[in-house]
Amino acid sequence: MSRRGTAEKRTAKSDPIFRNRLVNMVVNRIMKDGKKSLAYQILYRAVKKIQQKTETNPLLVLRQAIHRVTPNIGVKTRRNKKGSTRKVPIEIGSKQGRALAIRWLLEASQKRPGRNMAFKLSSELVDAAKGSGGAIRKKEATHRMAEANRALAHFR
Repeated sequence: MSRRGTAEKRTAKSDPIFRNRLVNMVVNRIMKDGKKSLAYQILYRAVKKIQQKTETNPLLVLRQAIHRVTPNIGVKTRRNKKGSTRKVPIEIGSKQGRALAIRWLLEASQKRPGRNMAFKLSSELVDAAKGSGGAIRKKEATHRMAEANRALAHFR
């Protein structure tokens, strides 16, 4: 039990071009070694490629991809009295689910073969919006694992 007060909830800032918080969250996850301008370049190039591929609003594609990848349920490792570990299914809140979805999208796009990160990210986002791709497979695998361990749900 913490003796301090609860931390204030901070709202994420919006990015300079699209004025969107979700874009800023993605940029912050792309960023490595504090190079935020490079992360912005990668995302804006990916957005431009999405615009060329789909001829629709790229922010809509981004939002739809994150919505499709967001998990409802996940698994958490719990240790029982005998020392063995079990994967117990837990419900995931909307903020944590969105963070997981962004992380999975970026991991799947990094694993993709391709020229550069902007190209790989745009391809992954378009695939996820359509309902395919590595991030969607990750979500489905997590849901399958949670479904398989549903009998252990009372160990929460």
